Amino acid sequence: MSYAALTSFCRRQGIGQKPVVPAGRYDFKPGEEMQHDTSPHTVEVGGRKYKAQTASAVLCYSRMLFFQVNPTFQRFDCKVFLTDAVRYMGGSPQRVMIDNTHVVVLRGTGREMIPVPEMEAFAERLGFRFVAHEIGDANRSARVERDFHFIENNFLAGRAFTSWEDLNEQARQWCDKVNSTYKKHIRAVPCELFVVERVHLKPLPAWIPEVYRLHQRMVDVEGYVSVNSNRYSVPVSWIGRRVEVRETKNKIEFELDARNIVTHRRAATAEPQRITLAEHKLPRGEGVKRSDSHPEEQAILAAAPELAQYVAALKTKGRKVIALALRQLLRLVKEYPREPLLGAAAEAAQYGLYDLDRLERMILRRVERDYFLLRKEPETDD
Repeated sequence: MSYAALTSFCRRQGIGQKPVVPAGRYDFKPGEEMQHDTSPHTVEVGGRKYKAQTASAVLCYSRMLFFQVNPTFQRFDCKVFLTDAVRYMGGSPQRVMIDNTHVVVLRGTGREMIPVPEMEAFAERLGFRFVAHEIGDANRSARVERDFHFIENNFLAGRAFTSWEDLNEQARQWCDKVNSTYKKHIRAVPCELFVVERVHLKPLPAWIPEVYRLHQRMVDVEGYVSVNSNRYSVPVSWIGRRVEVRETKNKIEFELDARNIVTHRRAATAEPQRITLAEHKLPRGEGVKRSDSHPEEQAILAAAPELAQYVAALKTKGRKVIALALRQLLRLVKEYPREPLLGAAAEAAQYGLYDLDRLERMILRRVERDYFLLRKEPETDD
């Protein structure tokens, strides 16, 4: 009997084969569940490509879709997204299914998942609770998973955006269009099913507080405050003082006290850039006056004006950091006699030697020859 015939016989008889189990199906009542997940995608914003995070939310009964694209997705971004999602849906479901993400999960997985107290309080305020599916049970979150491929190959494909606000505004318009389109797999239009589901959603609070996070910062010597690698300008009188930073979705507020508040437009990406308001720019010619010479250089020229040419050449031809080189030369000026120092410096400049360690050895040889002459003892006959 051949190997193929043997394996065929085993398959027919069920030998060594796991029994076939029919695929299950999840049915949801209106307003029962919304599934939320994220997926990385490459987007082009402002002529530059970013590896961004696409956050999506889908109502399981009506299949209403809402998504946003952010450069990062931290706990702050999660709360901002879910707030916008429930506002878009016009209400909150009973529960929000997540994929065991560390943004929400404190410990545990599946039914034993315990959310972070901060996120649990946030969900309670909006009227839902977080639940997580078991690890590896991808079918449990299939409603939201299948839409990422659709978003990547229909919305993001071939599109470029001027800003992150432009991207998410176009995403919202695209969601309106998609939710009004007939779906073959459900044989219905999501917006029409949503009419039935909306009455089962929990009404939102009369006032939804704006999502924010607080920072404590010190104003640097240039009058800027650093937040997420971006530097925002504040009044010059705030230099050296501590401010409270309140970061929201679209703006950042810097508060010195109740009467001194500066508001900036929030930069979405963490880039080393300066953002300066017009009122914080000093008039031309009134900037901070800075001296070109170092304090060490001034001290050297005051003690030994003859070293002016050597110092100028040292700043351009020396191999050390200028401040360190000048500090070492100032030490030589203070510690060694004037004549050996000037003679060694003149000889070093003649041959283009700007190694201060070598200059110090030249000074020591001159000091040894001129100041430490030993008297010879007379020779005696033993």
